[in-house]
Amino acid sequence: MATTRPRGSAVQEAPGGRPARHPHPRPRGTLLGPAFIAAIAYVDPGNVAANLTAGAQFQYLLLWVLVAANAIAVLVQYLSAKLGVVTGQSLPEVMGRRLPRPARLAYWGQAEVVAAATDVAEIIGGALALQLLFGVPLVVGGLITGAVSLGLLMLTQYRGGHVFQSVIIGMLAILTVGFCAGLFFSPPSGPGMLEGLVPRFEGAQSVLLAASMLGATVMPHAVYLHSALVRDHHGTVTEGDDRRRVLRATRWDVVLALVVAGGVNISMLVLAASTLPGRTGTDTIPGAHDAIRDALGPVVGVLFAVGLLASGLASTSIGSMAGAEIMHGLLEVEVPLFVRRVVTLVPALVLLATGISPTWLLVLSQVVLSFGIAFALVPLVVVTSDARLMGTGRNATGTRVAAWAAIAVVIALNVALIVLTVSGEA
Repeated sequence: MATTRPRGSAVQEAPGGRPARHPHPRPRGTLLGPAFIAAIAYVDPGNVAANLTAGAQFQYLLLWVLVAANAIAVLVQYLSAKLGVVTGQSLPEVMGRRLPRPARLAYWGQAEVVAAATDVAEIIGGALALQLLFGVPLVVGGLITGAVSLGLLMLTQYRGGHVFQSVIIGMLAILTVGFCAGLFFSPPSGPGMLEGLVPRFEGAQSVLLAASMLGATVMPHAVYLHSALVRDHHGTVTEGDDRRRVLRATRWDVVLALVVAGGVNISMLVLAASTLPGRTGTDTIPGAHDAIRDALGPVVGVLFAVGLLASGLASTSIGSMAGAEIMHGLLEVEVPLFVRRVVTLVPALVLLATGISPTWLLVLSQVVLSFGIAFALVPLVVVTSDARLMGTGRNATGTRVAAWAAIAVVIALNVALIVLTVSGEA
């Protein structure tokens, strides 16, 4: 049953219902962690589809998109985390207090569409992995993925957020090994990678893939969630030495987590670029998996499928958490995890049952996400630049310039995608 909480309530609760505000600094070793949970969103099954497709079709051409997207991700995830540290609020909570009801409902609507597109990608990815590993039908695999993700979420209620964090970081390690193992058997081309760092496109299809890669790398729901993760992890952080210490640790947390996630994404693209060109059937994840297995051996093929499974299971849990935070912050409505898991699972299962190519559904879901990026980034930059809200923690001039430049790149790419789609070229 959905419940509401009075607007402006001063009490924040951790997922297990315990007060999440901590008036004293935590030990240094516990300051890291929230960014690694958010980073799972950057290596979800949508990334796998977009990166493998880009590498197979265009080899190293779009490598620069991943590098640029990861740089943008580092910036925006730090701004989201900083908002949580300085204000003790998540981005949805801040927006919920600032927007009038009609605007708040509209903003919530687009955010929920983004969350739904995220969930579609993650459930489909988990289902594909189970099919590759055990021959499980896609719809059944989707149900299993949803059930396991619900179990992971229950860890936060019954064992505490630290246990969930440990499990998610463990899955991040598994998928990193799974997706990067192939590089030891098929090293990428150094000159090809250097050439791929030069920004350029080759036709409308490369623009579509670039938008998909951007949507898969800079994840709107991770922006919404990260500020909440930091809020619950650190609690109340007083201005002064305590805040400077936490912000310094937060910067390291974000950089380290996204270096790992960015490295995994780049590994997927360059593995596809070095292994898949010229092979048939590589326009789908199963086809790419078969080609990788045939070229590099069954062990690498199994590791790849295990990485995909870990990616789907972990990222769908993060997507559900983000959706719950969006609803709580903007509407002050709290829906039980089981109910939300079931509701967001249904669209993914319906799409799996239609017989449409799961890989193509993954790529399109990332395009939908790319359209939601600006709705997350613009408010984030505005509120973190507000001196009344952030005080001495407001964005410096250089940070504001970099953030607005990143938003301009995102919007320009999406406008180009709209034009190409309307003209029938994409």
